[in-house]
Order: sequence, then C-alpha cells, then structure tokens
Amino acid sequence: MHITAIGVLASVFMIASWAQSAPGGADTHREAYTAVALSTGGPRTSPVAAQLEIVIERWSTDAERQRLLDALPRGQDAMLETLRDLPTAGYIQNPPALAWDLHYAHAVPGDEGGRRIFLATDRPIGIWEAIHRPRLIDYPFTFIELRVDEEGDGEGKLSRATKIIASKDGRLVELERYATQPVDLTEVRRSN
Repeated sequence: MHITAIGVLASVFMIASWAQSAPGGADTHREAYTAVALSTGGPRTSPVAAQLEIVIERWSTDAERQRLLDALPRGQDAMLETLRDLPTAGYIQNPPALAWDLHYAHAVPGDEGGRRIFLATDRPIGIWEAIHRPRLIDYPFTFIELRVDEEGDGEGKLSRATKIIASKDGRLVELERYATQPVDLTEVRRSN
C-alpha cells in the first residue's frame, strides 16, 4: 500500500456527531460508527477500499467550536495549532492498525432529518511529503463530514488535504467543497 493511501486511511479516522447539551457544555455520550472508505486513486496513489471504525467519546463544546472558527481567518496554521490544542474527542481506526485521535466532533440537524456530523484532527505527514513539500502540505489536517439518518445510517466524505471553511452563516466548521472530496465514506452505520 502506498504511503499516500496509508495517510488517507489514517485521515478517515475522524468522524463527529450530534451536539447535545451536557454538564460543562460537552456531551460525553459515546457513539460508534463503521464505514467503508473508497478512493479511486490518482497519479501517485492506488485505489483504496478499507473498513473504518469511528468512535466519538465526547462532543466538542460550543467554546471549542468557536475557537476553531476564530482561528480560520488567521490561516491554516492557526487552525491546525488550535485543533491540536483541543482535547481528544474520540478516534478513528482501520483495524488492526493503530487508532488516530480525533480532536473535534460536532453535529447539527440534517436538511431532511438525521444529522450532519463533523470530525477533524491533524494528519500524519510522511517523509516524502515533508521533504518535497507538495501543495497539500499547506493543509495538514484531516476533516470528515458524515450525513446520517435517524438510525445512524448514511454516507460521508473524507478530506486529508483540503481547505476548511466557516459555513455561510459563520456557525459551522465544514469542508470547502463537500461534493468533490476524493474519499467517499459509504455504508456508514451506527454500531452502538
């Protein structure tokens, strides 16, 4: 498996969920999901299909979300630094590989019921990428958006190198172009 494919799989380990109120502002209700990550590959990568496990152990607080939104105008480096400072929200794993910590988990109601779940973390930077510094090194984080129904079934997208933006109303942190992300998450199922 190519280094880039491994990076894509590590990136897929970030998936967030529904923001509920709880003491202290963060929800500690655990949710677990499974998904299949699919990528058609590219000039330097092979196609990838991998099973993922996503576990959300706590939801990010409104204050944590606001910290990320406040960091966006200062650039991607400020966003990354802020993201790394947030407490662990869960993990993503491609069994039997090691799990990758999630630092952001947030959810909102979906357009047609269900939820939109947003997950984010920093991403591993390989030796080749660190040396050759391709354009994607300017986006050193992984972001996942899931769109699930009331039962927790649905689909999603994973981006390991795209621009993260604020939503039009300025209340959400989201992918710049959901429809064009290179890794599809299919067969998303809530497993608990």
